Amino acid sequence: MLLTRASEYALLSLDAIRKTEKPVGAEQLANELNIPKSFLAKIMQNLAKEGILESRKGAQGGFILAKKLEEITLYSIIVAAEGKPPAVLDCTHYIDSCPNGSIGTCSISPFLYRFQNKIDLFLNNLTLKDIL
Repeated sequence: MLLTRASEYALLSLDAIRKTEKPVGAEQLANELNIPKSFLAKIMQNLAKEGILESRKGAQGGFILAKKLEEITLYSIIVAAEGKPPAVLDCTHYIDSCPNGSIGTCSISPFLYRFQNKIDLFLNNLTLKDIL
């Protein structure tokens, strides 16, 4: 699976945010989790853009969960953090194309496509409540 530290940091941040009732700033989270602030801030903005977090401005501002834990899927977190859907291989989301130019001749593409669909379904059915 093509997951990076962005997904890991998103999950760690969401875990920390869920434990508090007041907004948490990116700088506070970065210090608490030992994550580079600029990288974490971008991830947090992406999570807010996707409706997973709510951003509050002001002196008491920061981020809070925008949804209940059982409404936030692992798939949506990964898409927000990575900027693209998780993929088993680069080609698995593209049944009609192939990065290697092997469309129609790749003997494993039907399997990879089905495998990817199963992973997507699994990630869409797994919520933050399930894993935290």
